[in-house]
Amino acid sequence: MRYEVVLKKNIFNTFLEKIFDFPLWIKQVIYLKLAEEMRNNYCEDFLQIHKDDIFSTFIPTLTFKGETELKERKCGLDNNTYNFLDYCSNGYNILEISINTFLSMEETAKYYEFCLEQNFVKAPESQEIQAMAGYIAGKLRLGEYLNQKKFITDEQLLNAINIKKSNPQKMFGNILIELGYITDKDLKALLILKQEAQRRFILDYNTVPKSQIQYMTQNQQYEDEINTLKNENIELKRKMRQLTKIIK
Repeated sequence: MRYEVVLKKNIFNTFLEKIFDFPLWIKQVIYLKLAEEMRNNYCEDFLQIHKDDIFSTFIPTLTFKGETELKERKCGLDNNTYNFLDYCSNGYNILEISINTFLSMEETAKYYEFCLEQNFVKAPESQEIQAMAGYIAGKLRLGEYLNQKKFITDEQLLNAINIKKSNPQKMFGNILIELGYITDKDLKALLILKQEAQRRFILDYNTVPKSQIQYMTQNQQYEDEINTLKNENIELKRKMRQLTKIIK
C-alpha cells in the first residue's frame, strides 16, 4: 500500500521535473507568460500570499477520530471520502490529493470541509486557508469569505446584505464595489478563482500508474455492469410479454 501511495505522488513531481529540465531561456519565457496571465486574470496578488496561507499547498492533518474512522470505517462513508482521509494520513497536500484522485479543486475542498465538520481533520491555523477552503467549496458566499478574511467588517457585511434585500436584482459583488469595500479587481480575481476551482487537472495518461488507471475506471466499469443488467432485464420482460401472448 505504501509503495502504491509513493508511486501516485510521483505523478505531479514528474510533471514538474519536465518543466525544470527545460533550458533556462525557455523557463524565462514561461515565467513571463504566466506572470502576464496572472495579471490579466487579476490574480497576481494571490502570489504574494505567504506559502503557509495557500490552500493548495496545505497538508490536512487527521484527528484521532479521523484516524480511527479511516481504519475501522464504521460510518460507511463513500470511497472518495476514505481516499481523501488516506491521502491526508500519508502527508499529501490539497493539490496532490486533487490531482491523484482526478477531482477538481472545488470537489477536493468539499471533501475537506466535510471532514473538517466531522472532526476527521484538524482545523488549520491560517485564517486565509480556512476562508479559502470554505469559499471554493461553496460553504462561504463572497461576503462571508471577505468577512472571515477580515477584509470587510461585520457591520459592512450587514450593510451590504440589507442593500441586496432592497435591490435583489443587483449582484452582491457590485454592491460591495459601489460601497467602496472592494475594488473591481478584487471581485474579478475572486470570481475567476471560483470558476477555475471547478476545472479538473489531469496529466498525460502515459504518466499515470496502472493502479491509478484502474482506480479511475472502477466506477465506469460498475456503471457498465449496471447498464448491462438493465438491458438484460428489459429484454427478459419483452420475451415474457411475447410468451404471455402466445399462451393466450
